[in-house]
Amino acid sequence: MAREKKPKKVKDPEGRMSLGEHLVELRNRMLICALSVLLMSIVGWVFYDQIFAFIDQPFQRARADGVTAYINLGTVGSPLDVQLRVSAYVGLILAAPIILYQAWAFIMPGLHKHERRYALGFFFPAVFLFIVGLLAGYWVMDKAVPLLLGFAPDGQTVQNIDINKYLQLFVKTMLAFGIAFVMPVVLVLLNFLGLITGRSMLKAWRWVVFVCFLFTAIMVPTPDPFTMIFMTIPMVALYFIAVGISIWNDRRRGIREGEDLDDDEASVIDDAPEAIDAPERLDSLRGDALDRDLRDRAEER
Repeated sequence: MAREKKPKKVKDPEGRMSLGEHLVELRNRMLICALSVLLMSIVGWVFYDQIFAFIDQPFQRARADGVTAYINLGTVGSPLDVQLRVSAYVGLILAAPIILYQAWAFIMPGLHKHERRYALGFFFPAVFLFIVGLLAGYWVMDKAVPLLLGFAPDGQTVQNIDINKYLQLFVKTMLAFGIAFVMPVVLVLLNFLGLITGRSMLKAWRWVVFVCFLFTAIMVPTPDPFTMIFMTIPMVALYFIAVGISIWNDRRRGIREGEDLDDDEASVIDDAPEAIDAPERLDSLRGDALDRDLRDRAEER
């Protein structure tokens, strides 16, 4: 006997799913993220020599300035461990756009049409600014490491820096600046979704500037104030650009809502001239009543 085919489940046009379907969707998205990290880690493994030279470049600059400083692997198994860790870090960084897209695709069915358009429109600027932030973090490390190593007495010490601590500082700095550069895009997205206003963002500008300077002071390891100011200015500028876009969007939304009033709401405005002429109507009604009263008295006489 032939097996009866199960009827194909009709997809909900509104994108509604049960709890089990949500869990299956989440599992599939996480599997895609894991595979993307794995594939990008393989890329990091293949190009490990070039990537390690990229990481070691601040030490090369320090040695060019006469500082005797090297990266210390420490143990016999450290070369393999470091290669695995560097490949994993590269995989996470390269797979970040794919992970962000999978997160967006998971929450997309629960958004309205205009919210989906906003989220997709802000996806590419967020990825671009994240990459710019990573480059800014590397620039900080490239300047900070030779400066800090240069405080050692000339020709009297050999500095062997532990690779694990150096990698932690290197990756933390790059990721911190990458996330910091994405925050203005997140603020603009929240404004377009109607969660915050541009004026509320503008009122908090003093705290935001203070937090930006504090963040840079903590993340930038150099003691000079010039590097801190130079790295804070782009973050503050991006924040004020986000404020300007949000205020413009608030005004645009207010004009559009004023033009798209319902008929019931418009009738109140249309009746306004009649409300203004109400005293004149009252006087005319009183005059008519007085005329009728005079006519009645004349007839009685």
